[in-house]
Amino acid sequence: MLEEEGDARLPTALWVDTRLHQLTLQGIPFYIVNKGAYSGGTVLLKINGLEHGCILLTQQRDLMTGKLGWMHALDEESPEESAIDAYIRRALDRDPDLWVIEIEDRKKRNPFEGALIV
Repeated sequence: MLEEEGDARLPTALWVDTRLHQLTLQGIPFYIVNKGAYSGGTVLLKINGLEHGCILLTQQRDLMTGKLGWMHALDEESPEESAIDAYIRRALDRDPDLWVIEIEDRKKRNPFEGALIV
């Protein structure tokens, strides 16, 4: 589901490996909750703000621009961590090819490129 220039697709595993290497260099803790399909899995990103709560983002393609971006997976502004974990379990039951990555960031910033799609 990831792209490079034009319509060429970069395997998700390579995209994830590159981004996780960047997180390591930046000192941002992460955990791979589920290692998805090598070539085409979608990415769910759980951002744990520790005492500031959590958010869950899902990678989506913007229908207007065709570019990859991120959407909130849950409608709630500040969902409980248990609701996020339940969503992840249901999503993995439906699609075991999903990549699920959890990071820690007290400001709940998304470290990956791509705009937030509303």
